[in-house]
Amino acid sequence: MSQQNVAVTRLFGMLLLLGVCCLGFIALSDEVSEGETQDFDERVLRALRSPEDPLVPRGPWWLRLTAEDVTSLGGAPVLFLVTLAVCGFLVLVRRYRTLLLVLVATVGGTLLNGALKQFFSRPRPSVVPHLKQVMTTSFPSGHAMLSAIVYLTLGALLAQLAESRRVKAYILMVALLLPLLVGLTRVYLGVHYPTDVLGGWVAGLAWALLTALVARGLRRRSTALREETRREVE
Repeated sequence: MSQQNVAVTRLFGMLLLLGVCCLGFIALSDEVSEGETQDFDERVLRALRSPEDPLVPRGPWWLRLTAEDVTSLGGAPVLFLVTLAVCGFLVLVRRYRTLLLVLVATVGGTLLNGALKQFFSRPRPSVVPHLKQVMTTSFPSGHAMLSAIVYLTLGALLAQLAESRRVKAYILMVALLLPLLVGLTRVYLGVHYPTDVLGGWVAGLAWALLTALVARGLRRRSTALREETRREVE
């Protein structure tokens, strides 16, 4: 298969996945808004707590501590520091256009998450006590959505710098694994329903794909951005 055919196939795959994510989010949000998922959501949360005391999560004592640490990987302070570190790296290697794309992806995703939360205004779970302090509304999960946006965007960026396919695959696997773990901890800690997290994952993946497609289109039109992407780090 020629390089052009590979590029077309990859573009078609990204567009198809973006369409599936958008339709999936619309269908899920509709079910959530109508309360169709509430029984399932509450059952899952109850199943993760001790029948004798809903304040006690199931599992060994260290699992709760681990969940509290892992969930911080999707929090605003950690994501801000990770993004800031990557932006600093891009400034040092003079990839200013790539830096702008990263900022648009992360800042735009943050604004989108806030708008979605305000639009749906789903209350936080009340069926079990929260094991972590929360302040915003529930759907979609900000930790799940923003970790997907940040880690997938940065993972795709790092994968461009790698020459080996194995290294590219490893980077993308880690970029997918981190949002997955973050989302699971939100449910385990009782601060989100499972559908909140699923909505966050789907919306985050959709936004990351959209920004990747926009970046792809800009690279085709901008010689400077194309050269910047290909240039090796000095």
